[in-house]
Amino acid sequence: MNILAVHPSGLMYTKVFLRLEPLGLEIVAGAARAAGHRVGLIDLQVETHADFLRRVRDGRPDVIAFSCNYLANVPEIIDLAKLAKAELPRTYVVIGGHSASFTAAELLEHGAGAIDCVLKGEAEAVLPAFLEAVEHDRAAVATIPGAVTRDGEGPPPGFVASLDESRPARDLLRHRRKYFIGVLDPCASVEFARGCPWDCTFCSAWTFYGRSYRAMSPERAVEEVASIREPGIFLVDDVAFVHEKHGLAIGEGLARRGIRKKYYLETRGDVLLRNKEVFRFWSGIGLRYMFIGLEAVDAEGLKRFRKRIDLDRNFEALDFARSLGITVAINLIADPDWDRERFRAVREWCLEIPEIVNISVNTPYPGTEIWRTETRPLQSLDYRLYDIQHAVLPTRMPLDAFYAELVRTQQVLNRKHLGWRALAATAGISAGHLMRGQTNFLRMLWKFNSVFDPRLQLADHAREVRYAMAPPPARTGGAVDPRSLYVHPPQGRKGRAALGPAAERFVEETRMGGAAP
Repeated sequence: MNILAVHPSGLMYTKVFLRLEPLGLEIVAGAARAAGHRVGLIDLQVETHADFLRRVRDGRPDVIAFSCNYLANVPEIIDLAKLAKAELPRTYVVIGGHSASFTAAELLEHGAGAIDCVLKGEAEAVLPAFLEAVEHDRAAVATIPGAVTRDGEGPPPGFVASLDESRPARDLLRHRRKYFIGVLDPCASVEFARGCPWDCTFCSAWTFYGRSYRAMSPERAVEEVASIREPGIFLVDDVAFVHEKHGLAIGEGLARRGIRKKYYLETRGDVLLRNKEVFRFWSGIGLRYMFIGLEAVDAEGLKRFRKRIDLDRNFEALDFARSLGITVAINLIADPDWDRERFRAVREWCLEIPEIVNISVNTPYPGTEIWRTETRPLQSLDYRLYDIQHAVLPTRMPLDAFYAELVRTQQVLNRKHLGWRALAATAGISAGHLMRGQTNFLRMLWKFNSVFDPRLQLADHAREVRYAMAPPPARTGGAVDPRSLYVHPPQGRKGRAALGPAAERFVEETRMGGAAP
């Protein structure tokens, strides 16, 4: 069959600081191609809706597969599905991805017949059987694990047998030079491990994967990095190098082969401190940038988000990263209940430290524990506002004042790390980018004010809502049963065997939740 895989447009943050290749969709495309199908891929982060419509009309795909990892993209995906179905009524339209897995039934309802199926969980695990059913017996799709259709729902989704089988079809992207993160321009993405064994209340990574943790073999990981042309690599693991021996084995394999890249990864402060030797080794082979989610700068805030690492340890982690010459980006979560004094205190703290500080907004998402436990009423069910840059919970200040303070606080990042100051600090790097024709990083340096504007954020609340989210279930006042949150059924410690006993004990000591084993 002829398949068109589609990644939706970018969100607010991606318009300035990064644009990452759609690795998950490339993996699915690779699995479809390995099963003998003809596959095309379009990324609307760098192409247009007109390009999409042209690909539909000219290519006349038998299947159109949308990736829906972010709630804010739901209205765009629904509209594109309806547009495609109007052009090609017999084309089979399927949606997969992280957010789609938590909202499958409502996506089908919004589609009003334009969406044939939502595939929950790891789509590549069932893709050959799914495509076989689409081609020969569409009624049988409803029996596929993870499939949700208007005719029924299949068994729970299962995992791909091995991450070593993941073969992303990177060659299908037409504009690979458009992907970057900060000064890593251009930048590819890789995945060494999948899942998160912790259970932070604001996050849905662990609920999606059933608190599992699986790893690619070091040999396959090295092979994947060696196949990438780009000089920069973003490691998409939810928490990098949880298992120290695994991380070290990959690093040593890269060093033996003389593979030199510049790396950007995400991890936790306690993982960084526990596995210092791993991060020290990687700093010697190209690790230059690191993202750490502190989430809150006070102990009460960390407890609220159930992230059991004390502030002293977090600050110790920052000191260690600095000692390695690694540039660290920090994320803090601003609660809509913050007042002017709270924002002022955070701004002062951000100015005192050398790290890059990003401020996001506390947002309950389907699939997170706080979606079920948050007692404050949601102020909007507009998918487009669920992008961690808008307030969907009641604000203590008037909404316009909240956005003004939020952007004023985010401006600290602009003042410290963007514009002429950043250009002066990265003159050599910027010149090298220009010599290679790469302009993503340079263009981002002056985009902040045109994207992060409190007037624009406020105006977003006044837009017509054509597709409204289903509200969370009624709160009973008791604890949430984690099993009701999972997409992939939990397998207990068996599902985290890749951690090893020592790392498993470490995880259990540093989590605070009541999630099922």
